[in-house]
Amino acid sequence: MKLPALAALSLLLACSSSRAQTVLFAADDSIKIEQLLAAAPALDAANEYMTYFGRQLLGTPYAAHTLEKGLPERLVINLRAFDCTTFVETALALTLCRTNGKTAFRDFCNALQAIRYDGGEVSYARRNHYFSSWIEANTAQGIVSEGSQDELPPDLFCETQTLNISFMTAHADLYPALAADSLLSEVNLTELLLTGKKFKFIPKRLLLRATKALKSCICDGDIIAIVTNKAGLDIAHIGIAAWHADGTLHLLNASQTRKKAVDEPLTLYNYLRRNPAQTGIRVVKVL
Repeated sequence: MKLPALAALSLLLACSSSRAQTVLFAADDSIKIEQLLAAAPALDAANEYMTYFGRQLLGTPYAAHTLEKGLPERLVINLRAFDCTTFVETALALTLCRTNGKTAFRDFCNALQAIRYDGGEVSYARRNHYFSSWIEANTAQGIVSEGSQDELPPDLFCETQTLNISFMTAHADLYPALAADSLLSEVNLTELLLTGKKFKFIPKRLLLRATKALKSCICDGDIIAIVTNKAGLDIAHIGIAAWHADGTLHLLNASQTRKKAVDEPLTLYNYLRRNPAQTGIRVVKVL
């Protein structure tokens, strides 16, 4: 990470530690995290660590709703099961620790807290539920970057997603925490702040062939966010970019279909082609 981003992150983590938020974890998880950090080789860049740690987590069972442990919100650490977001967050928190020379479980907790919650404040409303919010919050910290919308290669990022966010409040029955009117209002405010924002993305038809432009734009270890046209949503699924030896692009991801974290056998193009609601991808670089 660049020095300004590292300084900002260090300050945020120091502040988050002082809050002494409740952390929910199993002893085996804390041991495994410190083992992963201690065993990681010296690599040149953050995206290389994303690929490395993502591969270390393959085979872990898939499970939805692993963060839903009732109120008040707690920082959940779980390496025994992932959904697509917690898989990427875990790889990223490990990457932040390793690139900053941190190897303790507490360091991992601080990093994950900074990634998962806007401003590092552990509360249901401040959790980055929508991935567009997640990108914005972590871009502001200097952890990731989607790049300037005006500078993205127009031959690839040739379609625009205009957000119209409402899924959580429109389906509040799926989210037990939203039974509290105050949380429903806070989540609705997040949705209103996102609505109307525009993001350029790569349409899935351009993923059919591994062109020179595509390879120069997407690197191993980048975070791939799959754009959806499903009502009220922005992103349907996320994972870590993985180029295979045959030159095809794939996804390291926690797969609901395959019931575990996998290096997806289908190419990214064929993965998206199965679902008409998945229209393309946004690409997020780890700094």
